[in-house]
Amino acid sequence: MRIVALLAAALASGCATLGTPPERAEALARDAGLQRVVLPAGAFRLLAYRREARGDLLTVYLEGDGAPWPAPDRPPADPTPPDPLALRLAAADRAATVAWIARPCQYATLTSQPDCDSRYWRGARYGEEVVVALDHAISALARAAGAARVVLVGHSGGGAAAALVAARRTDVAALVTVGGVLDAARWTALHRVSPLAASLDPIDAAARTTGIPQRHYVGTRDAITPPLLAESFAARAGAPSSAIRVEGRDHDCCWTDDWPARLAGLR
Repeated sequence: MRIVALLAAALASGCATLGTPPERAEALARDAGLQRVVLPAGAFRLLAYRREARGDLLTVYLEGDGAPWPAPDRPPADPTPPDPLALRLAAADRAATVAWIARPCQYATLTSQPDCDSRYWRGARYGEEVVVALDHAISALARAAGAARVVLVGHSGGGAAAALVAARRTDVAALVTVGGVLDAARWTALHRVSPLAASLDPIDAAARTTGIPQRHYVGTRDAITPPLLAESFAARAGAPSSAIRVEGRDHDCCWTDDWPARLAGLR
């Protein structure tokens, strides 16, 4: 399989909105009542959007891996996603306390970090530095919201990051993924690409998420992250974790259509 072609096809199914990716993200967030904040987090400055309400429970969305690769051996110069599905899910979530976080080095023009190393969207995309930074950013957003508990939601590689963060926190009320890269070793083997040698693998942390209510959604037409990745993670995590196949959906389409209903009963 050619993962680059699959990613390009997934991108083509997204929103065809005019403007640069940062401009589209700003407009999407603004229309949803989400305010921009830049969070210092370890070696990174992470772009986030949040509603400024306060409450006991904060839902945090983590963006996917970002821009597709032009070729299997050539990463994009900029990892900013042209169509950020996790941000669209956050915008569709009408809860008062909602936040979204970009992955390291995405939207660098909005966070003043022009010299990000490409390893953070190559082999180290789920590395310890990345997971620690996201964990710190989530804590900062939770403090700002006065939240004692968090629901973590991630799309694609953001699902991997959400699972890895959930495994090291004690305040996670629920974990939700959409097309999550939840078994990285199996994912790279399926697509015949190089292992993510500098990354942590969510499947190795699955047992540490046992006891957290979890829903791992995957479309039956998702050729990028097929259902077996979510199913292997859910099996290792055990109850109350479930992998849920959604008929007719692919990696990107059309998850916002019924998104609030898919969170029902988790918060």
